[in-house]
Amino acid sequence: MRPLLLVLALLLFGGTAHAQYTPSAGKNAPKDVVERSYRDRDGVVRTERLEVAPARDSYGNAQGNQHDLAIDGAFDGQTVAVIQLYTIDFDFHLPKAALKEKGFSVYRWVNKPPSPAELEAGLAKASQLWVIAGDQQLLTPEHVAVIKRYFEAGHGVYIWGDNQPYYADANVLAEALFGARMEGDLFGDQTVAVQNKPGTTGLLPNHLLTTGLEHIYEGITIATIQPSAALQPLIYGSAGNLVVAYHDRDGRRAILDGGFTRLYNKWDTAGTARYVKNAASWLANAERFGDAVLSPTLRGSTTAKAGRPPATPAAVAPENRRHGEGEWLPTNRIGWILVGSMLVLLVLGMRARVEG
Repeated sequence: MRPLLLVLALLLFGGTAHAQYTPSAGKNAPKDVVERSYRDRDGVVRTERLEVAPARDSYGNAQGNQHDLAIDGAFDGQTVAVIQLYTIDFDFHLPKAALKEKGFSVYRWVNKPPSPAELEAGLAKASQLWVIAGDQQLLTPEHVAVIKRYFEAGHGVYIWGDNQPYYADANVLAEALFGARMEGDLFGDQTVAVQNKPGTTGLLPNHLLTTGLEHIYEGITIATIQPSAALQPLIYGSAGNLVVAYHDRDGRRAILDGGFTRLYNKWDTAGTARYVKNAASWLANAERFGDAVLSPTLRGSTTAKAGRPPATPAAVAPENRRHGEGEWLPTNRIGWILVGSMLVLLVLGMRARVEG
């Protein structure tokens, strides 16, 4: 019976590791692994592997890109498309440099959005879209329809706003995608730590997005995200307000953020660069798209999305996806057939034992 249980466990859980992620993935306080040699009682030199606390930066976060969510270069060839509608003292060069470490290039439309047709064509070449709102609504219903189709096809969307009134198009998109919005103007300018309990100030513990982060800067003046059943809290600010929330359902991922000042103001304060890299790596959604969004050097080493053609993932039309889920649900169909077979054998074996 034990061999059957072992096979069952491997089938159920053996496909959860993804080559794009570091061993630190999902841990706020990751460890370094070191080897130590010692001589045992018989005089034989042996080596053991130990987990130790890594060196930390001045804000208390683990140092080194090995403690980011994804390995460096994991997304070579992928593009982050950015509609940047707020540009005062903000040229996006700091996030761009951070994203490059993971292999992402950046393509921006600055100060005004492209035409809906140009946007759709650009998104067909991008793994995700980031929208940084301004104080005036510039996105038309046609733009929103393009972005909604892109999101429903499984591609990541990051919606950035800031203190009132700098969330005009952030709210337009948030309402369209998840029936959510942000409001208000709070002065933050604090670093927050990992939450002690749900709903309190700080970072959500042990989520892929908060990998390697025990402390993060909340931004200077920030908006507050209003509760929505479609969103999960990620970061609560020092005033107890919800600053960042995420959506992760049916193979679709998005983030709503009320503090875009983190992208350019006090960049070197706690955790911003790592968080930006984690967010893009998570929004690439390799769990759904697999090889199509990974560096050529990693293709074939991930368990996600066997059989997806190597074309840009946006080339797969959303109308070909059942309820927007496409091939995401039946990824492990063969595995589940094997699981069912093993369960039948397990039941038969138990019955034989009882009858014997």
